Amino acid sequence: MRAVLFDGKRAEVVDDLEVREPGPGEVRVAIAAAGLCHSDLSVVDGTIPFPVPVVLGHEGAGVVESVGAGVTHVAPGDHVALSTLANCGTCAECDRGRPTMCRQAIGRPGRPFHRDGGPVYQFAANSAFAEQTVVKAVQAVRIPEELPLTSAALIGCGVLTGVGAVLNRARVDRGDSVVVIGAGGIGLNVIQGARIAGALRIVAVDANPAKEEAARRFGATDFLTSTDGVHELLPTGADHAFECVGRVELIRAAVDLLDRHGQAILLGVPAATAEASFRVSTLYLDKSILGCRYGSARPQRDIALYAALYRSGHLLLDELVTRTYPVEDFEKATADAGAGRVARAVLTF
Repeated sequence: MRAVLFDGKRAEVVDDLEVREPGPGEVRVAIAAAGLCHSDLSVVDGTIPFPVPVVLGHEGAGVVESVGAGVTHVAPGDHVALSTLANCGTCAECDRGRPTMCRQAIGRPGRPFHRDGGPVYQFAANSAFAEQTVVKAVQAVRIPEELPLTSAALIGCGVLTGVGAVLNRARVDRGDSVVVIGAGGIGLNVIQGARIAGALRIVAVDANPAKEEAARRFGATDFLTSTDGVHELLPTGADHAFECVGRVELIRAAVDLLDRHGQAILLGVPAATAEASFRVSTLYLDKSILGCRYGSARPQRDIALYAALYRSGHLLLDELVTRTYPVEDFEKATADAGAGRVARAVLTF
């Protein structure tokens, strides 16, 4: 079958990958569509270290092909969106409703694929850039069949991360002011999360002025090409500042933009060894710096919620899909994403 494989030197489309049958508590899914996220590109450029060879992709949707023993919440033929959260469901963190903190779900890559007689790693417990993949049952969330799979694919990372960071982690409230640094795929979802939460002022900041139209469509009330102008719009600072780029100087800027009791929420992914600095005294007025993993999501709850918000017209999904590409055009999709020509490129099978 076809898949996008990274061997440590280059990512390419191969057609001879094999995937095993699902075991107990697992689901095999025929992938219909998968979003190209910067995290996939970060594996290729080394920002995110990962063992190789690995099948890339972690933002996908498709149709259940088969299920292993004990799986009852989905069945063959069901449409599903996939999460990357292969949490155990039984530890203390899962029991507290914090599956993103499950230690069984971090740093334990599986190898359900084979090629040329050798095992191949699975990226983010998902590997959506393959015609078929095997995931833990908890990762497959049933969605309405009328939800286009090209749009549903984006729920599993960009929407869960961006909207979830607003609703679950920052808990933005009605009337709050929000600054979003970076208006790419994650930033747009932060913007619409803030709109859904009832934020009164939503300032999008992106160096690319061409992103203003999309930012405003998703809910931005203001658009700037630099953080330098934020204090003119919000003289006392912002209640929440989301850094969605992954640059340490922008992390510092997010902290400096806060009002009293403000929160800087870090979503961008810099290099693993990157260090950021800030003036300690700026935090004494009850300001906070919050890390956020995967939108502090509870995927079985949140994906169903976001699908319902989409059906009611409150959550934009179709508008996130800038362009679709057959998987064979992976290099073209990568080039367009790297150049900022698309908010989200979606690969189709």
